[in-house]
Amino acid sequence: MVTGFLTFFIIFAVIGSILYGRRLIRTEKSDAVFGNPERAKGGIHWVVVGTSFLILSWLYYSWDIAKSFYPKSANELCQVAKVDESLLSLKYLFPIVERQHKSTAIIKRENLNIEKKITLIQNNANLKSKDKEILINILRKTKLMIPTLTSEKYLEDNTKNIVNELTARINILMAEFPKDSYPTLSVKEKNELDIGLEKQLGWGATGMEVPTLPESKRGLKFHVAAVELNSISDEFFEMRNHNPEYLRQSESIFSDIKKYMDGLDDGRELDYIKDIKKLVRRIEYASIFPPKTLNEFEKSIVAFDEVQKNEQGGLTVIDALLFPAGKIVSNGSQCSEAGPGRWLPKPSDTFRIFGDLLKPSVGYKMIPMLWYEMMGVNQIVGFVLPDWIADIMPGKYPIHKQDGTVDPNFKSKVLDVVTGEFKAFKIPIPAGHIWDSFLRVFLGLSLGIIMGVPLGLFMGLNRFAKGFFDPLVELYRPVPPLAWAPLVITVFGIDNVGKVFLLFMVSFSIMIISARAGASGTQLSKIHAAHSLGASRWQILREVIFPNSLPEILTGIRVAVGMCWGTLVAAEFLAGTTGIGFVENVARKYMQYEVIWITIFVMGMLGLLFDVTIRKIIVKTIPWRGKG
Repeated sequence: MVTGFLTFFIIFAVIGSILYGRRLIRTEKSDAVFGNPERAKGGIHWVVVGTSFLILSWLYYSWDIAKSFYPKSANELCQVAKVDESLLSLKYLFPIVERQHKSTAIIKRENLNIEKKITLIQNNANLKSKDKEILINILRKTKLMIPTLTSEKYLEDNTKNIVNELTARINILMAEFPKDSYPTLSVKEKNELDIGLEKQLGWGATGMEVPTLPESKRGLKFHVAAVELNSISDEFFEMRNHNPEYLRQSESIFSDIKKYMDGLDDGRELDYIKDIKKLVRRIEYASIFPPKTLNEFEKSIVAFDEVQKNEQGGLTVIDALLFPAGKIVSNGSQCSEAGPGRWLPKPSDTFRIFGDLLKPSVGYKMIPMLWYEMMGVNQIVGFVLPDWIADIMPGKYPIHKQDGTVDPNFKSKVLDVVTGEFKAFKIPIPAGHIWDSFLRVFLGLSLGIIMGVPLGLFMGLNRFAKGFFDPLVELYRPVPPLAWAPLVITVFGIDNVGKVFLLFMVSFSIMIISARAGASGTQLSKIHAAHSLGASRWQILREVIFPNSLPEILTGIRVAVGMCWGTLVAAEFLAGTTGIGFVENVARKYMQYEVIWITIFVMGMLGLLFDVTIRKIIVKTIPWRGKG
């Protein structure tokens, strides 16, 4: 219901936004010429259109719209797929799926193999003449054996009766299938079906893509027909056209083969006789019949196929319109989604699973994606303040008395504060996989900005700094971050320190380049003007050079954010027990497509959050950008 409402809402939003945009174009000022940056401002209605198009595509190609408006369609298509699968093996016998009868194709292929084998034996200079004569004689007897399978005069009445019986069963099924009264289940069958339906999960539920037991009357009809067709198919392929004449010739050929192989004690060629034996076995197991024996059987299959397609009714239209680029397929007793519905999870399932992952009672690997935990202020203070603050306090730490007690003094009390060993109230602190990844990116990026921007400005203003630091920076900057990951993780371990340091390395080089470019790109006339007004070096740096460098620095931050996210996920892939990359890596191993898409969505949203924040900072701090 929610997906259906959302679909209609998105369609109306798109139509409304397009109409509003067209009206806005007609009322736009005539002096807003092409190339004016002001024309690119606003346009929220086009943001709505773009976002709606993305969501609508996701809903459509994930088959979530089909699930919303026709919740039983996948189950019914599953039953249809069972019938198609049952018919497919029988249809392959005739020129329905293939271009010619299967018997014809087998005979043509094996006759060709026999002729090729005869030619190879004749041209083999290593074979003795006696061996050639024996092998070629066996092959020719094999070729003469094939007509015993294709001749009507050798066809047994028992084989004819089985074919006629199977044909009659298909005709009965074809006559009963369109009736509203079909199928008629026994009390036992109905009870078994009801018990199975009670345990059956819904479409898209975790652990089952498409429910396999029929949930509607139409689905039940196809399900029962598929069971009958499977029985017919099994009985047909168990049947062999092994008449007495064929068996006599086959026994003679295998006797010749055995006799020849028993005499192979002098190092003679063994491969040829093995190939001949395989060839004879292929003919033995093939379903070869006289050309007209299966005509009525073929007509019945074609006729029933047409009837079952007609009985699908509106389901065919639903399949064509709401299941794009794929279909529901059956494989044995299971049904699955073949197409984008398989690897593109439905939004309804994805957000349901995401909601479960956010709960601390569920989470992912016992850790919620994003939640909070109550933490004492003392723990926060102990994490922030360094222990050496207590060490520089005057005096000595207390010593225990003879009675075994220790009296605290000022120095020990300071140590208790900086190590968090004191009682304090608790406050909620974010926790979970998303928070861990966010914090790692934030810390690595912040350290890169704090250390990279001053060094970049220094290199842009000082000949010594540029010459000294430039080789060092350019030596490691071109190296892909993932190349550093194994070394950094080996040195710092798999905890947060190694990941934060790796992100620092990524952002540090980007911020140096950005700040250096901004400082070296400052207009000389502005610096001369500041000098002429009596500005000091610090004032010139603060009021002229730094403001002129801000556009480059902030652009560098936007680039660094994207690089940090990509690097972090890869680092969490390699080594990690928490974080978005860790979740995606584990989900990949267990083929949890919904969880993988959740991690991709979360990474995109967090990256967008960073980027929007930086864009707001750019608007507030450098409003003159692009207006010079």
